[in-house]
Formats: sequence, structure tokens, C-alpha cells
Amino acid sequence: MQDILALLAGNTLTRLVFFPAVACLPLPFFPRGSARAVKIYTLVVSLIELALALALVGANLAAGGGGFPAVRDPRFLWISGYGIRYDLRLDGISMPLSVLAILLVPIVVLGSWRGIERHWQAYAAALLLMTTGVLGALMAFDLFLFYVFWEVMLVPMYLLIGIWGGERRIYAAIKFFLFTMAGSLLMLVAILWLAWTYKGASGGAWSFAYQDLLRLDLPAHAQMWLFVAFAAAFLIKVPMFPFHTWLPDAHVEAPTGGSVLLAGILLKLGTYGYLRFAMPLFPKASHAALPLLIALALIGILYGAMVSWVQTDAKKLVAYSSIAHLGFVMLGLLAADLVAWKGALLQMVNHGLSTGALFLLVGMLYDRRHTKQFDEFGGLAKVMPVFAFFLVFSSLASVGLPALNGFAGEFLILAGSFRALGWPAAVATFGVVLAALYLLKLIQRILFGPLTKDENRGLADLGWREVVALVPLCVLMLWIGVVPADFLKPSEQALAATLADYRERLSGPEVRQATLRAPRALPRAPDQPLTAGPAAPGPAIPQAAAAGARGAPPTSPAARTAYRPVLLTGIVLPVAPQAPRPRLHVETAGESEAARRAGGPR
Repeated sequence: MQDILALLAGNTLTRLVFFPAVACLPLPFFPRGSARAVKIYTLVVSLIELALALALVGANLAAGGGGFPAVRDPRFLWISGYGIRYDLRLDGISMPLSVLAILLVPIVVLGSWRGIERHWQAYAAALLLMTTGVLGALMAFDLFLFYVFWEVMLVPMYLLIGIWGGERRIYAAIKFFLFTMAGSLLMLVAILWLAWTYKGASGGAWSFAYQDLLRLDLPAHAQMWLFVAFAAAFLIKVPMFPFHTWLPDAHVEAPTGGSVLLAGILLKLGTYGYLRFAMPLFPKASHAALPLLIALALIGILYGAMVSWVQTDAKKLVAYSSIAHLGFVMLGLLAADLVAWKGALLQMVNHGLSTGALFLLVGMLYDRRHTKQFDEFGGLAKVMPVFAFFLVFSSLASVGLPALNGFAGEFLILAGSFRALGWPAAVATFGVVLAALYLLKLIQRILFGPLTKDENRGLADLGWREVVALVPLCVLMLWIGVVPADFLKPSEQALAATLADYRERLSGPEVRQATLRAPRALPRAPDQPLTAGPAAPGPAIPQAAAAGARGAPPTSPAARTAYRPVLLTGIVLPVAPQAPRPRLHVETAGESEAARRAGGPR
């Protein structure tokens, strides 16, 4: 307990994760009828959290020369008998998603100012507790701790839908809960099996530490069953076809703030989990499942776009569009290519910005007209010009107009996927065309044409609070579209290190029983920033890892078979010279095994 309190008092990841939860404590003491005070308090708390995040990230970006080195809190044993550790770490993969999650909270508070009329204390508590759950899941590097945070973020969203949702809110909330809980339980069984297997292979020492479990070499059949359990949890969360049926109901019935957070960050936990855990832990199983998963990603892209096209409800259109957009993200991850991975991570952020803005705009319109049907609108550009500007801007960003954020992400995904996978990327490009069709339909049916409904003639345009909520999203959409390198560089080293380790493990020999590989350093990321201190001694990087990072073809027949999709396209990935290890809370991906296994405060 003393360790946690000490971490909460410092400039740490723990403070960033738990500050929103601690800020919930005064909420029950607000008197009844003090909704305005609760709104202001929640907004101030969310802005303080954003300031803390920007200060932490900015300091490490400055020290890293634009790259983002891994940042970690001191580790300690949480449940010592089973080797469960409290271990939080932020790297270039989780950092953009963490900042996005924190950014969306004050925007949701502003966007809900008018739409939520009751139980503001409970609504604010749900938002803040969900923030803690999301941040913890993104930063946890112990799989048991990850699972705890994974479940923590489920309950607040269930309450947001069930209490503040639409007419069918109970049905949508229960469906959301059952789908996600089913996948979560499968993942829990797989996590426990992994830790038990590690205990047998290590001579009796339990561990749920991510980097310890990476050392396990598993037989093919065991990998496949474990991969299915992990992938089910993550693919339901994305969601991928055919696990998507809970999403439209949840989006349509959720309040505006719930839809923004669901689309903006909760769905990304599925793609993040697949990249962080499913592929590195089970490389051969994930590779064997490629044909099926690529087919499901393509179906999701085309099916989501076509179903969006035929919708008569604006919110349902935006909801189904998420299936198509995240299908692109999954295709990029399946390509196992650095360019595609960079595009996939960028597109996770892009989707949160543009789709979050679209849900906000639909919600603002619903607050005025209490309907989302296209037949009730038309010609609103004449009476709501500011609303029209933001709707057109956000829609074009979602389409992928050059100079806006969607273009950069989709281009990188398609370019990397084409050289790694070939024709699936060509098929996916039809999804871009269909996106233009359904989003231009959204613009045309709401904004243009004659004003046929008298109720629309007196609609008030966006107020200053609503404009303030939308401007940061639009600024980021433009910034990412014009200068995408500013948002790609911080993640490059972490993605390259993960990809190198994945390729090395993929090319390793088959085993008949679970074994534990010899301790070694993880592959270092290229362009590791030099912050301070001499380089820490550690084992050399295996030749296979270096070759994997460069994309060089392996020499053994087994490795050539494992790399076949990559070899067909001749991927070449650059590797920069290694740099010294930073001090204290900033660490490289090549941390020594002794430091990883110590488990105590550093």
C-alpha cells in the first residue's frame, strides 16, 4: 500500500492511471440539484489529467529527440505466491492511444453538457472510472493485471448504456456485456494456462509477466488453442465480422458520450491487444490463421461499408462505418509489415478523432430534434452553417481526403499490406470508394436540399461549448493529415522492436512440448534516444532478430516457409545503430533479463 501511495504522489504512470478514479471520491458528496457543479468539477479533473499526460509525454519526447522511449513505474510483487506483479509501462505503441483516451474525456463532458439531464454524479464517475480502466489496460505489462483493468473498463460502459441510453438500452447493454464477457473469460483461461505452463517450464516459479511469458516456446496445437482464446477476446472487442452484431445496438442506444468513448478508444483495445499480446505470444498460430483473418478483415471492410450505405439512421450509419474502418486496421496488423503497422496504429488514432467527432455531431443534432432519421432532415446548412462546416470536415477526414488524417493512415496500411499480402490490399481499396458513398450520403441527406420540415427552420446553431469540444478534434485531423511524421516517429522504435521479435519467433524451430528459452534481451528498437547514462551491459541481439528487423530473408527452409508472405514482396525494414540505455524510469526495449526478473522496485 505504501508503494502505491508513493507512486501516486510522484510524476508516475500510476498517478496518470489512478487520478481519475481517486477524483471520483468527492462525487457522492455533491448535493442534489448540483448538476452544474458536478459538470464543472468533472471537466476540471479531466483537464488536469490531460495536462499531466501531456507533461509526461512531452518531457519524454523532448528527451528522445522525437522518439518515445519506454517509460515504466517501479515494479513490485502484488500477489507473491503466484508471481503477479504490479507493472505499468508506457511505450510508443500504447502512448498515442493513452493520450487519445485522456483527450476524449473533457470533450465528452462538453458534448454531454445538455444531453445528460439526470444522475450527473454517477455519469461522471462512470467516465472517470472507465478512463482508469482503459489506461491501466494500455499500460499493464503483467497479464493478470491487464485482465483486471480489461474488466474494470467493461462495467462503466455497461452502466452508461443501461442507465443513460435510448429506448432499447437494457437490451443493448446486456448484449454488449455478454459478448465482451464471453471473450474475456476465454482470455482469462488462456492467461492462467500460460502462467501454469511457465511454472512447469521454469522449475516451479509462477509468473504472469509479459516478458517472461514471451520466453515460452509452445507446441503448435497449444499455441493454436491459446491464440483462439486471446483472439476471440480481441476480435469481439474490435469488433470483426462475424462478432460485430453487438456494436450497432450499443452505439445507437448509448448516450452521445458513451458512443464517443466506445468508438474513440474502447474498440481500439481490441486491435491494441491483438498487436501487443496475440501476435507476439503465439506467432506460429497467428501466422497459420492468416488466411481466415484476412478474409474476415476484407469482409468487415466491404460489409460494414455497404451496410452503412443503406442506413436511414445517421447514428447507425456512423456505427457500421466503425466496422469498416477497423477492418482496415486489422488488415494492417495482419500484414506484419512496419509500414502497415505504423499506418494501423495511426488509423486507430484517426478513427477515434473523426468518428468521435461524427458521433458528437449526430448527438448535438439529436439534442435539438430528438430524431436521427435522415427523412427528418435536409437543408440544415442554411440554418446551421457552423454545424455544417464541422460535419463536412469530419466526414471528409473519415473518407480519407488528402491533407486530412484518414488519408495518411489508410495509405500506409494499403501500401504496407500490398507489399506483404498482395491482392487483399487491392480488394480493400474498394472500401475506400464505398466510404465516400455512405459519408457523402450522410452530408447530402442532412445538410443539402430544400428545408422540407418546419421544425428545422428554427434550429439553433452550435454553441460555444460545442465548438470548443469539436475544435481540438478537427485541429488534430488537419495536423496529422499535413504532417503525419510528427505522429509516426514516436511509435516507430517500439513497433520495429515488436516486429523483429515476432519474426524471429516465427522462424524458430517447432517444439513438441513447452520449453523456456534461454534468457536474453529483447530486440532493441531502432533510433533509441540517448537521454543519459552509460549503456547497460546485456546479451547481444540474436542474428535472427536483427535479420527480422531488416526484413532479410532467413536461410533455413523452415524459416523460409514461415516468412513466405514476406519473402514474396521483398520487405526491407531499416535498423539504426543501437543507443545507450536511459536511466531510471526510461528504458529501452533491450532491458536485461536480470532486471526483468527482479520484480522489485528499480
